[in-house]
Amino acid sequence: MRTLKSLDWVLLASLFCFAALGMVTLYAAVYQGDAGLWHKQAIFWGVGLVVFVGLCLMPLRLLGLACWPMYGAALLLLLLVPLIGDVHMGARRWLDMGVMNLQPSEIMKWALMFVLANWFATREARGWVEILVPLLLTVLPAALIMMQPDLGTTLVLLFAATALIIAAGLPWRLLGLAVAAALASLPLLWHFMHDYQKQRVLTLLDPQSDPLGAGYHVIQSTIAIGSGGLLGKGFLHGTQARLHFLPEQHTDFIFSVLAEEGGFIAVALLLFLYGVLIMRILWIAHQAHSRFASLLCIGIAAMFTLYITVNIGMVSGIFPVVGLPLPFISYGGSALVTMLAATGLVMRVAIESKGQIPWQRPGSPLA
Repeated sequence: MRTLKSLDWVLLASLFCFAALGMVTLYAAVYQGDAGLWHKQAIFWGVGLVVFVGLCLMPLRLLGLACWPMYGAALLLLLLVPLIGDVHMGARRWLDMGVMNLQPSEIMKWALMFVLANWFATREARGWVEILVPLLLTVLPAALIMMQPDLGTTLVLLFAATALIIAAGLPWRLLGLAVAAALASLPLLWHFMHDYQKQRVLTLLDPQSDPLGAGYHVIQSTIAIGSGGLLGKGFLHGTQARLHFLPEQHTDFIFSVLAEEGGFIAVALLLFLYGVLIMRILWIAHQAHSRFASLLCIGIAAMFTLYITVNIGMVSGIFPVVGLPLPFISYGGSALVTMLAATGLVMRVAIESKGQIPWQRPGSPLA
């Protein structure tokens, strides 16, 4: 009963809204297609909500002790991918678990946020010694994910880790050096990129250069988004989706289905819900009773923000196509369950912080 009273009902309500909107949008995306995907997603929601409730009931102190084994397990799964992983669409990213295909990189993203928050719970990112370990913890899985290859997930992992390190007190001088080093390494990154990844970047600059090839995805997606207008074409009446012009319309490009059939109103609703989610997580971070809890929430908020920004920018032609799901909307078991688990951690922070003095220290970026 005490736990129920301590729940953050705004966060919980936003999840139920995402569940409703996500399942309706997925139904539209798979209509006249593979309806089994819709039923699988419903099962994934059920599994994810069980995980969510379990984490809501687990003390953060115990979860903090489990962060290093969790990171180690995620790293082991990443090491198994090149050996026994399944290949889909030219990439080896999944492990066949029988019931579902597991994507270890999804687990690693959240495990990394957990272990970095634990690392900086008792120290600040003020010197090279304090930063070296987090850099190693980040670069190692990033390199393994890049080998799959999965450039999008690699960049999200790096940017989210950077956001958390900044929140942990990274001096602006070191941040400037890191940005300069990243910019200087772009030619090297371009050299090691696969041909199809280079083509995606070039297509971003001029989609019409290859309208039936590399530019096809972006062109069809922007047509779908633009044709939705203010009110959309109506539920199950989107021509781009019905005629299957949209690529991967149930996963990476599901935002285009929503925009075409629901129009600006549906897009505004989705963005409003994402805004509520992110702002609520940051508010919970501000009210958190410990530095570890606050940093954990900031890392999770950064991860969600990157997912949303990159996916919507990708299908709108602003960013290259990198294959990232839209949180709580795209089809996918690994992504959905891990995102619900992350939200469960935020809810646990809210529960433990109710009635306690928020953690604040003068001069801290969290204060």
